[in-house]
Amino acid sequence: MNRIVVAFVILLFSLIPAAAERLISGISTDTVQITSSFDGERMTFYGTIAPDAGAEQRYVEGPYHAVIVVMGPTQDRVARKKTRNFGIWLNTEQVEFQGFPSYFHVLSSARLDDITDVNTLTTNFILPESHAISPNPAGWWQTLTFGRELIRLMSQEGLFGVQETGVNFHSDTFYSAQLILPSNAPPGPYIAQTYLFRDGEIIARKSDGFAVRKIGFERFLALASTQSPLLYGLACVVLALFTGWLGGVMFRR
Repeated sequence: MNRIVVAFVILLFSLIPAAAERLISGISTDTVQITSSFDGERMTFYGTIAPDAGAEQRYVEGPYHAVIVVMGPTQDRVARKKTRNFGIWLNTEQVEFQGFPSYFHVLSSARLDDITDVNTLTTNFILPESHAISPNPAGWWQTLTFGRELIRLMSQEGLFGVQETGVNFHSDTFYSAQLILPSNAPPGPYIAQTYLFRDGEIIARKSDGFAVRKIGFERFLALASTQSPLLYGLACVVLALFTGWLGGVMFRR
């Protein structure tokens, strides 16, 4: 009898369509161009929540929370600690971070600790501090200490940040968020990863990419400095000498 009841319950649940959601998202622009007059760019991220492809339900039910993580190109960075020795400030300790984000900003529809637990935020690299606890030869404590200081310094430059309540739901399923990309945003590929939460669990995610690149004379200088560093250095020296000589001639008159 018990086996018949269990089989009936399993059959009943198998007939109920599984609720599944998918994200349909977009960005206001796919390319941000940096010129000599570039002073930042306002980015708009938007999306809607719809039933998953092939799902039987015609609508989805919340409530939902959305978190958008915008990350710029990764690069190797070194965090150094200065101490005063005999009246002179010297670099005495350092920790190198490989593949560290050059830009990292989090937008959320509520407080992060109200959306989900710290473990979910950390394992999915949603928190900025998640990048400060990656395995490192320097050891766990040194990595965490120097990583937090590196994040603090980059936050002061506007390259790292968290905007809780930065995502607005205009209806039960449609959301948008705005982010001002600073004037010192590093060029390169960027990715906006959107996480959809319900009851503290990630139920969908979507990635959108855009690029930040220099154009015109700024692009020429950036390429010259990386592709022909010797010629670029010589050109800078010649230009400095010429500018100094020209300034001396003008002021002499």
